[in-house]
Amino acid sequence: MGTVLAGRDGVGLNTLMAWRYVIATPLLFLLAGGAAFRVPIRQVLALLLLGGLGQSAVTWLSLSALDWLPAAAVGFLFYTYPAWVAVMAAAFGLERLTGLRVLALGIALAGITLMVGAPWQAALPFAGVWRALGAALVYAAYIPVVHRLRGPLTAAAASAWIIGGAAIVFVALSLREGGIVATMTPVGWGVASVLAVFSTVVAYLTFLRGLAVLGPVRTAILSTTEPFFTAVLAALILAQPIGPATILGGGCIIVAILLLQRPVPRLSAAPLTTTP
Repeated sequence: MGTVLAGRDGVGLNTLMAWRYVIATPLLFLLAGGAAFRVPIRQVLALLLLGGLGQSAVTWLSLSALDWLPAAAVGFLFYTYPAWVAVMAAAFGLERLTGLRVLALGIALAGITLMVGAPWQAALPFAGVWRALGAALVYAAYIPVVHRLRGPLTAAAASAWIIGGAAIVFVALSLREGGIVATMTPVGWGVASVLAVFSTVVAYLTFLRGLAVLGPVRTAILSTTEPFFTAVLAALILAQPIGPATILGGGCIIVAILLLQRPVPRLSAAPLTTTP
Protein backbone atom coordinates (compact mmCIF):
# COMPACT_ATOMS: atom_id res chain seq x y z
CA MET A 1 0.00 0.00 0.00
CA GLY A 2 2.83 2.40 0.83
CA THR A 3 4.54 1.65 -2.47
CA VAL A 4 1.27 2.46 -4.28
CA LEU A 5 1.01 5.86 -2.58
CA ALA A 6 4.68 6.68 -3.23
CA GLY A 7 4.47 5.40 -6.81
CA ARG A 8 1.55 7.71 -7.50
CA ASP A 9 3.82 10.55 -6.40
CA GLY A 10 6.61 9.50 -8.77
CA VAL A 11 8.93 7.81 -6.24
CA GLY A 12 10.67 4.72 -7.66
CA LEU A 13 10.61 1.35 -5.92
CA ASN A 14 14.39 1.08 -5.37
CA THR A 15 14.63 4.63 -4.02
CA LEU A 16 11.73 4.10 -1.63
CA MET A 17 13.19 0.82 -0.36
CA ALA A 18 16.65 2.38 -0.02
CA TRP A 19 15.34 5.08 2.31
CA ARG A 20 13.13 2.58 4.15
CA TYR A 21 16.16 0.49 5.11
CA VAL A 22 18.54 3.43 5.56
CA ILE A 23 16.17 4.98 8.12
CA ALA A 24 15.49 1.66 9.83
CA THR A 25 19.12 0.56 10.22
CA PRO A 26 20.33 3.22 12.72
CA LEU A 27 17.08 2.83 14.69
CA LEU A 28 17.79 -0.88 15.08
CA PHE A 29 21.41 -0.24 16.09
CA LEU A 30 20.17 2.26 18.67
CA LEU A 31 17.76 -0.30 20.10
CA ALA A 32 20.42 -3.02 20.07
CA GLY A 33 22.97 -0.90 21.91
CA GLY A 34 26.40 -2.40 22.46
CA ALA A 35 25.16 -5.93 21.71
CA ALA A 36 25.21 -5.13 17.99
CA PHE A 37 28.96 -4.47 18.11
CA ARG A 38 29.89 -7.57 20.08
CA VAL A 39 28.93 -9.89 17.23
CA PRO A 40 31.75 -12.02 15.76
CA ILE A 41 32.88 -10.73 12.37
CA ARG A 42 31.94 -13.96 10.58
CA GLN A 43 28.39 -13.73 11.94
CA VAL A 44 28.22 -10.05 10.96
CA LEU A 45 29.21 -10.90 7.39
CA ALA A 46 26.68 -13.76 7.28
CA LEU A 47 23.86 -11.51 8.52
CA LEU A 48 24.80 -8.72 6.09
CA LEU A 49 24.81 -11.25 3.27
CA LEU A 50 21.46 -12.62 4.39
CA GLY A 51 19.95 -9.15 4.38
CA GLY A 52 21.66 -8.13 1.16
CA LEU A 53 20.56 -11.22 -0.73
CA GLY A 54 17.57 -12.72 1.07
CA GLN A 55 15.68 -9.69 2.37
CA SER A 56 16.40 -7.68 -0.78
CA ALA A 57 15.33 -10.52 -3.06
CA VAL A 58 12.02 -10.99 -1.23
CA THR A 59 11.33 -7.24 -1.30
CA TRP A 60 12.24 -6.78 -4.96
CA LEU A 61 10.45 -9.89 -6.25
CA SER A 62 7.21 -9.29 -4.38
CA LEU A 63 6.96 -5.56 -5.13
CA SER A 64 8.12 -5.77 -8.74
CA ALA A 65 5.43 -8.41 -9.37
CA LEU A 66 2.93 -5.56 -8.96
CA ASP A 67 4.05 -4.25 -12.37
CA TRP A 68 2.32 -7.26 -13.95
CA LEU A 69 -0.26 -8.46 -11.44
CA PRO A 70 -2.96 -6.87 -9.30
CA ALA A 71 -2.16 -6.66 -5.60
CA ALA A 72 -4.71 -9.40 -4.79
CA ALA A 73 -3.02 -11.95 -7.05
CA VAL A 74 0.44 -11.06 -5.71
CA GLY A 75 -0.88 -11.43 -2.18
CA PHE A 76 -2.35 -14.86 -2.86
CA LEU A 77 0.76 -16.20 -4.57
CA PHE A 78 3.14 -14.76 -1.98
CA TYR A 79 1.16 -16.07 0.98
CA THR A 80 1.63 -19.63 -0.17
CA TYR A 81 4.98 -19.36 1.66
CA PRO A 82 3.74 -20.94 4.93
CA ALA A 83 3.10 -24.15 2.99
CA TRP A 84 6.64 -24.03 1.58
CA VAL A 85 8.04 -23.37 5.07
CA ALA A 86 6.20 -26.43 6.43
CA VAL A 87 7.44 -28.64 3.59
CA MET A 88 11.05 -27.43 3.96
CA ALA A 89 11.01 -27.81 7.75
CA ALA A 90 9.74 -31.37 7.42
CA ALA A 91 12.22 -32.21 4.65
CA PHE A 92 15.17 -31.02 6.73
CA GLY A 93 13.90 -32.66 9.91
CA LEU A 94 13.34 -29.38 11.77
CA GLU A 95 9.64 -29.74 12.64
CA ARG A 96 6.94 -32.37 12.24
CA LEU A 97 4.38 -31.95 9.46
CA THR A 98 1.37 -33.28 11.35
CA GLY A 99 -2.21 -33.66 10.15
CA LEU A 100 -3.23 -30.74 12.38
CA ARG A 101 -0.68 -28.46 10.76
CA VAL A 102 -1.73 -29.53 7.26
CA LEU A 103 -5.32 -28.70 8.23
CA ALA A 104 -4.28 -25.31 9.63
CA LEU A 105 -2.33 -24.55 6.46
CA GLY A 106 -5.30 -25.47 4.29
CA ILE A 107 -7.70 -23.29 6.30
CA ALA A 108 -5.25 -20.35 6.25
CA LEU A 109 -4.78 -20.60 2.48
CA ALA A 110 -8.56 -20.84 2.04
CA GLY A 111 -8.91 -17.66 4.08
CA ILE A 112 -6.38 -15.86 1.88
CA THR A 113 -8.24 -17.07 -1.23
CA LEU A 114 -11.48 -15.62 0.13
CA MET A 115 -9.81 -12.30 0.93
CA VAL A 116 -7.82 -11.66 -2.22
CA GLY A 117 -9.39 -13.95 -4.80
CA ALA A 118 -7.94 -16.99 -6.49
CA PRO A 119 -5.37 -16.11 -9.19
CA TRP A 120 -6.66 -18.81 -11.55
CA GLN A 121 -9.88 -16.83 -12.07
CA ALA A 122 -8.06 -14.87 -14.78
CA ALA A 123 -5.09 -15.38 -17.04
CA LEU A 124 -2.00 -14.01 -15.34
CA PRO A 125 1.25 -12.84 -17.00
CA PHE A 126 4.07 -15.31 -16.35
CA ALA A 127 6.50 -12.46 -15.56
CA GLY A 128 4.40 -11.51 -12.55
CA VAL A 129 3.61 -15.07 -11.46
CA TRP A 130 7.24 -16.19 -11.26
CA ARG A 131 8.19 -13.09 -9.29
CA ALA A 132 5.40 -13.55 -6.73
CA LEU A 133 6.03 -17.29 -6.36
CA GLY A 134 9.78 -16.67 -6.34
CA ALA A 135 9.33 -14.26 -3.44
CA ALA A 136 7.32 -16.92 -1.57
CA LEU A 137 9.99 -19.58 -2.10
CA VAL A 138 12.88 -17.28 -1.17
CA TYR A 139 11.03 -16.15 1.97
CA ALA A 140 10.24 -19.76 2.90
CA ALA A 141 13.95 -20.60 2.77
CA TYR A 142 14.87 -17.28 4.39
CA ILE A 143 12.87 -17.85 7.61
CA PRO A 144 14.72 -20.95 8.89
CA VAL A 145 18.08 -19.47 7.81
CA VAL A 146 17.38 -16.34 9.87
CA HIS A 147 16.40 -18.58 12.78
CA ARG A 148 19.69 -20.48 12.58
CA LEU A 149 22.05 -17.55 11.90
CA ARG A 150 20.64 -15.41 14.68
CA GLY A 151 21.87 -17.82 17.35
CA PRO A 152 21.98 -16.20 20.82
CA LEU A 153 21.83 -12.62 19.48
CA THR A 154 19.04 -10.31 20.56
CA ALA A 155 16.35 -9.60 17.98
CA ALA A 156 17.53 -5.98 17.65
CA ALA A 157 21.21 -6.89 17.14
CA ALA A 158 20.45 -9.50 14.47
CA SER A 159 17.92 -7.22 12.75
CA ALA A 160 20.36 -4.30 12.64
CA TRP A 161 22.91 -6.22 10.57
CA ILE A 162 20.31 -7.94 8.35
CA ILE A 163 18.49 -4.71 7.53
CA GLY A 164 21.85 -3.00 7.09
CA GLY A 165 22.64 -5.52 4.37
CA ALA A 166 19.35 -4.75 2.63
CA ALA A 167 20.10 -1.02 2.87
CA ILE A 168 23.44 -1.46 1.13
CA VAL A 169 21.84 -3.31 -1.79
CA PHE A 170 18.97 -0.87 -2.35
CA VAL A 171 21.18 2.21 -1.98
CA ALA A 172 23.44 0.75 -4.68
CA LEU A 173 20.43 0.08 -6.94
CA SER A 174 19.03 3.57 -6.37
CA LEU A 175 22.40 5.23 -7.00
CA ARG A 176 22.66 3.31 -10.24
CA GLU A 177 19.33 4.83 -11.27
CA GLY A 178 20.55 8.27 -10.16
CA GLY A 179 17.53 9.16 -8.07
CA ILE A 180 18.20 8.42 -4.43
CA VAL A 181 17.45 12.02 -3.37
CA ALA A 182 16.30 13.90 -6.44
CA THR A 183 13.10 11.87 -6.96
CA MET A 184 11.95 11.89 -3.32
CA THR A 185 8.84 13.90 -2.50
CA PRO A 186 7.13 14.82 0.81
CA VAL A 187 4.79 11.87 0.30
CA GLY A 188 7.77 9.62 -0.43
CA TRP A 189 9.55 10.72 2.75
CA GLY A 190 6.42 10.08 4.77
CA VAL A 191 5.88 6.62 3.28
CA ALA A 192 9.56 5.70 3.70
CA SER A 193 9.47 6.76 7.36
CA VAL A 194 6.32 4.74 8.10
CA LEU A 195 7.74 1.70 6.29
CA ALA A 196 11.01 2.05 8.22
CA VAL A 197 9.45 2.31 11.67
CA PHE A 198 6.41 0.05 11.48
CA SER A 199 6.98 -2.30 8.53
CA THR A 200 10.68 -2.82 9.27
CA VAL A 201 11.76 -2.05 12.85
CA VAL A 202 8.60 -3.09 14.69
CA ALA A 203 7.72 -5.89 12.28
CA TYR A 204 11.20 -7.40 12.23
CA LEU A 205 11.68 -7.30 16.00
CA THR A 206 8.34 -8.97 16.67
CA PHE A 207 8.97 -11.47 13.87
CA LEU A 208 12.33 -12.59 15.28
CA ARG A 209 11.00 -12.80 18.82
CA GLY A 210 8.05 -14.88 17.64
CA LEU A 211 10.34 -17.07 15.56
CA ALA A 212 12.45 -17.88 18.62
CA VAL A 213 9.39 -18.96 20.61
CA LEU A 214 7.17 -20.59 17.97
CA GLY A 215 9.58 -21.95 15.36
CA PRO A 216 9.43 -21.40 11.58
CA VAL A 217 6.16 -23.21 10.75
CA ARG A 218 3.88 -21.69 13.38
CA THR A 219 5.40 -18.23 12.81
CA ALA A 220 4.78 -18.50 9.06
CA ILE A 221 1.15 -19.54 9.49
CA LEU A 222 0.52 -16.75 12.02
CA SER A 223 1.91 -14.32 9.42
CA THR A 224 -1.09 -15.05 7.19
CA THR A 225 -3.00 -12.49 9.28
CA GLU A 226 -1.15 -9.78 7.34
CA PRO A 227 -3.53 -9.66 4.31
CA PHE A 228 -6.51 -9.10 6.62
CA PHE A 229 -4.87 -6.16 8.38
CA THR A 230 -3.70 -4.84 5.00
CA ALA A 231 -7.33 -4.86 3.85
CA VAL A 232 -8.36 -2.96 6.99
CA LEU A 233 -5.66 -0.33 6.41
CA ALA A 234 -6.63 -0.08 2.73
CA ALA A 235 -10.20 0.62 3.80
CA LEU A 236 -9.09 3.33 6.23
CA ILE A 237 -6.46 5.01 4.03
CA LEU A 238 -7.43 4.23 0.41
CA ALA A 239 -11.21 4.00 1.00
CA GLN A 240 -11.33 0.46 -0.36
CA PRO A 241 -14.39 -1.37 0.98
CA ILE A 242 -14.18 -4.46 3.19
CA GLY A 243 -16.60 -7.09 1.89
CA PRO A 244 -18.04 -10.24 3.44
CA ALA A 245 -15.31 -12.34 1.78
CA THR A 246 -12.60 -10.41 3.64
CA ILE A 247 -14.34 -10.91 6.97
CA LEU A 248 -14.93 -14.62 6.28
CA GLY A 249 -11.32 -15.03 5.16
CA GLY A 250 -10.09 -13.39 8.34
CA GLY A 251 -12.29 -15.79 10.31
CA CYS A 252 -10.65 -18.76 8.57
CA ILE A 253 -7.20 -17.50 9.53
CA ILE A 254 -8.30 -17.09 13.16
CA VAL A 255 -9.46 -20.72 13.13
CA ALA A 256 -6.08 -21.79 11.73
CA ILE A 257 -4.28 -19.86 14.48
CA LEU A 258 -6.41 -21.49 17.17
CA LEU A 259 -5.55 -24.92 15.76
CA LEU A 260 -1.87 -24.05 16.10
CA GLN A 261 -2.12 -23.47 19.82
CA ARG A 262 -1.33 -27.15 20.35
CA PRO A 263 2.49 -27.28 20.26
CA VAL A 264 4.19 -29.98 18.21
CA PRO A 265 7.50 -31.46 19.45
CA ARG A 266 10.41 -30.66 17.17
CA LEU A 267 12.35 -33.46 15.63
CA SER A 268 15.73 -34.03 17.18
CA ALA A 269 18.56 -36.38 16.47
CA ALA A 270 18.91 -39.43 18.72
CA PRO A 271 21.52 -38.95 21.46
CA LEU A 272 24.92 -40.44 20.88
CA THR A 273 25.82 -43.40 23.06
CA THR A 274 29.17 -44.81 23.86
CA THR A 275 30.13 -48.35 24.62
CA PRO A 276 32.66 -49.25 27.28
